[in-house]
Amino acid sequence: MAKAVACPNCGFTENPPSAVRCASCGAKMESLGRSGRSREEELERRYQQEGLSIRWMFIALTVQVVLTAALVFGLPLVVNSLDFEGGNGMIICIPVWFLGGLLVGMISPGRTFIEPVIASFIVAIPTTFVLVQNQTVRMIPTFLYVIMASIGVLFTLVGAYIGERIQLGPPPKTAE
Repeated sequence: MAKAVACPNCGFTENPPSAVRCASCGAKMESLGRSGRSREEELERRYQQEGLSIRWMFIALTVQVVLTAALVFGLPLVVNSLDFEGGNGMIICIPVWFLGGLLVGMISPGRTFIEPVIASFIVAIPTTFVLVQNQTVRMIPTFLYVIMASIGVLFTLVGAYIGERIQLGPPPKTAE
């Protein structure tokens, strides 16, 4: 029987020898000798994204759409005292998209923090349009909606990065 391979990223020791990705963290299973990088270089690359995953981009898009629809548009329908029209809706979108980035960062294997950003950008376009069209009382300029949507997308990146850091755990000790 073949010997199990340890992940160079998280140290998980139950990976089969033919594994392309780690079963625990989803990192690529490159041996440190083949990659030509030292342990310090591997530790520096620990939080860098390796590529774009279309599957996780669609999962992130689903998460962002559901959270935005439920909290920004659906919650005021259930609780009449809440009114998230116009600028108030955009202010609510910022923490909602942060939360979506955090959730996707925590559940996705490997390092996927660009996918939630792309998803929230895609969600921000129709959300901003709908909120601009539905403002009635407190009118603010359209460029402020664009700025708030940009801040929301930026907070998605922060949330996804924090989610990845939570998922990967504390950094391993450096050998000194």
